[in-house]
Amino acid sequence: MPSFDIDRARSATPASANILHFNNAGSSLMPQPVLDATIEHLQLEAQIGGYEAFDQQQDLLEHGYAAAAQLINASSDEIAFLESATAAWNAAFYSIPFKPGDRILTSMAEYASNYIAYLQVTRRTGAVVEAIPDDEYGQLSIEALRNTIDEHVKLIAVTHVPTSGGLVNPIEAIGNVAREAGILYLVDACQSVGQMPIDVQKIGCDMLSTTGRKYLRAPRGTGFLYVRQGLIEQIEPATLDMHAATWVARDRYEMVSNARRFEAFEANYASRIGLVTAIDYALDWGMDTIWRRIKELAYRLRTRLTAIPGVIVHDRGITQCGIVTFTIDGVDPVDIQKQLNAQRINVSIAQRSSTRLDLEARGLTTMIRASVHYYNTDEEITRFCQAIDKLAAI
Repeated sequence: MPSFDIDRARSATPASANILHFNNAGSSLMPQPVLDATIEHLQLEAQIGGYEAFDQQQDLLEHGYAAAAQLINASSDEIAFLESATAAWNAAFYSIPFKPGDRILTSMAEYASNYIAYLQVTRRTGAVVEAIPDDEYGQLSIEALRNTIDEHVKLIAVTHVPTSGGLVNPIEAIGNVAREAGILYLVDACQSVGQMPIDVQKIGCDMLSTTGRKYLRAPRGTGFLYVRQGLIEQIEPATLDMHAATWVARDRYEMVSNARRFEAFEANYASRIGLVTAIDYALDWGMDTIWRRIKELAYRLRTRLTAIPGVIVHDRGITQCGIVTFTIDGVDPVDIQKQLNAQRINVSIAQRSSTRLDLEARGLTTMIRASVHYYNTDEEITRFCQAIDKLAAI
């Protein structure tokens, strides 16, 4: 197996020479080709006009649907581009017609934005939301899920990689349950697309949402949605415009026949071109290569942190990803983040308010979240752990 070309990765990420960036689950450092493509389109808009720049870049923008489809093993008609993972997830979720007594099943580690949407819909419609218990490894229990299924379950909605740890939920096994029962299945892949291979055919999901700013290394304000072809004609987005539908008579409209019915006419096309470039860039590296590299780095980071007295690593799951969460006995994570920032080391804080059910059950309020990407190095892990060792010794 060839060694990973770290020189190529670092040279295309100039900022990596100046900062130790372990906040890739928040927002990765953009590679130079992505930055260049984004800026070039902005300059083109300034030079010839926004509509004219769009016309000139139509081939690249159209290629984006095929690229995103290739990334997750879908068809281009099943892809819609939106301005964020939240917008993509909301577009999918709020298109589902709920009624009193409908059940929404989710995981204990579900993200706050999604859970708030569940609660809003339950108040509006009389549906109910229920979190499936974890198994012994901290991931959603497939056995408990099977035992919970009945004729009232309308939707299974799960976050693939939760924000609060290295956990990777078993979304293929969940998909098997959903298919067997004929239940709609929505996956939030915000922190997994770009980090690991994603195959919607194997997952068996009906809808999947993701962002550009995290592991895909695209600009902020980008994302896309997958909607299974067989489902598209059965659901209607909560909002429509003249891009998503055509006004064919005074009292009638017709929606487009593909997933683009979830899009809107107006968009930040410079950022979208950055996202398309980022997808092509990830595909060029190869998702198997990226995933192998990230897992190796995260394993080394967990191992070294675990050896530091006073440090507790809180990651769970059979499969663990590039997100590493930990605390230091007696040290506030907010203070840790400030101390690291002063050393040009970027991390984020996992807070109870982001995954309330999970962290309450574990008796945790805040943790440091260090998330690696393929352009990070062993030397950075060493430097990071040395900094944590000093903080733990205070």
